[in-house]
Amino acid sequence: MRDSHGRLITDLRVSITDRCNYKCVYCRTGQHGAQYAELSAADYLRSIQIFLSLGIEKVRLTGGEPLLRRDLPQMVASIRAMRTRSGASPEVAVTTNGHLLEGLAEPLKKAGLSRVTISMDAVDPATFERITRIPGSFENVVRGIEAAQHAGLDPVKINCVLLRGFNDEQVEAFADFARARSVVVRFIEFMPLEEDRLWTPQMVVPLTEIVERIGRVHRLVPLSATVAGETARRYGFADGASGEIGIIAPVTQAFCGACSRVRLTSDGKIRTCLFSHREHDLAEMARKGASDDELRAFILGVIQTKEARHHIGEPGFLKPSRSMVHIGG
Repeated sequence: MRDSHGRLITDLRVSITDRCNYKCVYCRTGQHGAQYAELSAADYLRSIQIFLSLGIEKVRLTGGEPLLRRDLPQMVASIRAMRTRSGASPEVAVTTNGHLLEGLAEPLKKAGLSRVTISMDAVDPATFERITRIPGSFENVVRGIEAAQHAGLDPVKINCVLLRGFNDEQVEAFADFARARSVVVRFIEFMPLEEDRLWTPQMVVPLTEIVERIGRVHRLVPLSATVAGETARRYGFADGASGEIGIIAPVTQAFCGACSRVRLTSDGKIRTCLFSHREHDLAEMARKGASDDELRAFILGVIQTKEARHHIGEPGFLKPSRSMVHIGG
């Protein structure tokens, strides 16, 4: 499945809820709950199977907070039982805030989960809880990380969104955390996807600054990409210590030319880019009785509309109509 720019689309991100048990200050105002209805597991699974038949090889379940769905292990098992066009079992990953992971890591691994990514925006407990606005959240997430490692969901990846003047003082501490915990810490440049529309270019902590700051404490060495189209620039520690640093720089070093992703929102709409201003209602077609073949044709047509790139920071840039929590991480 290729778009009109020749990019091979192999990665599907499916938001299975826009509910979240955190109220992170850069993401949510704290005043709004879910705005869009969730679909049944059967509806998501049908859509995923159709995408797999078109060439998708990797499925990431996101939210909101996907671990809030009690049927998540069953959904993971059902997806793993599906087959890609090559006949292989698809990779299945989950992005979570980690709050509920301690009790779910083992069931998810047994269900066939390939990988887990945990959103964690500070390694200082007080700073972390100021961000999430949930007392005790830091220790819950640390226990979730440990449970994921114990279950064999390695390497555990930690995503940290950096905001200048807010949590950017955590950069060096996160490098220490990666080494001590043998995890992959990935810093993500802050994008204009927050609910309160507070983004400015000055809030972005760029890749070059992150590398330079960590390099003062721990010398880094570049690592090659693990897969084609990988979004993160990878770095290891020159002294051979465990752990890894990754930097996802969509603002200062956009990687749109190698984008292999398509997204399905929790209410069943296809988005071809995080910053799309158009959505394509797959769920509505299904509700009206469209056949699998008709849905395949619809998806193929949508993929041809995939944008060449985003326009963050350019004159006339318009933020998408939905915030990140309502698109899917």
